[in-house]
Amino acid sequence: MRIIHSPSRRDLANCLLSAAAGVLLFAAVSPLSSLAQEDEFAGERIVHLLQEPRHRTVHHDGDLYLLDVQLNPGDVSLPHIHDQAILLTYINMDNGPRDGDVNSNTDYASQSHTHKVSNAGPGLFRIIALVNAGVGNPDLMADRPSGFSGQPQHENAWFRSYRVELAPGEVTSVQIHSLSSFVVQVADGLIHVERSDGITAELDARADWVWHDPNEAYVIRNVGQVASAVVVNEGRH
Repeated sequence: MRIIHSPSRRDLANCLLSAAAGVLLFAAVSPLSSLAQEDEFAGERIVHLLQEPRHRTVHHDGDLYLLDVQLNPGDVSLPHIHDQAILLTYINMDNGPRDGDVNSNTDYASQSHTHKVSNAGPGLFRIIALVNAGVGNPDLMADRPSGFSGQPQHENAWFRSYRVELAPGEVTSVQIHSLSSFVVQVADGLIHVERSDGITAELDARADWVWHDPNEAYVIRNVGQVASAVVVNEGRH
């Protein structure tokens, strides 16, 4: 098992810029951002992120919302408002798979922002996003999970993320989170997420996911014939 360690701030910035190029259409942010955005989207229906139809909520747990974001080639979202911190796990961009790159925007929690998302194609644009409407926890060491041998690949007051790569037949140590979390498959293969109560979730495609409530013990097992990978994300509060 290989756990990927945290990239540098510069790497994260480059990753975000690369993912956004040609895909995201951002409204300008300024002290007068609300007025500027109203002018930019004049005559269009503006909705909250959680009501935008391409940002589909697939799980809701208190202040946490898990979204499956999909845009077909040539599609453009409605203008939508972000006012909560969000963690993005990139599954596929317009030019092909992204293998689970992770980044977040926590500025939305203090400065709302309205934008549209477009997909020029030729591929499907897909992100598994975790929205945290809570206040976060600035103490990064307060609630670390057990069972991970490496450092998080991404961590801040609202989110924590680990990437786990498994060879065929490989299994993790027992993982226990004090926070709500989910496992999302980000590479081809066949993965079993086996809880200590005997319940097993099978993940067999990129973007397949399984949610865990706090303190549910589980292991992640690669039962396929090829190496695979998952990302494990937490919502912090």
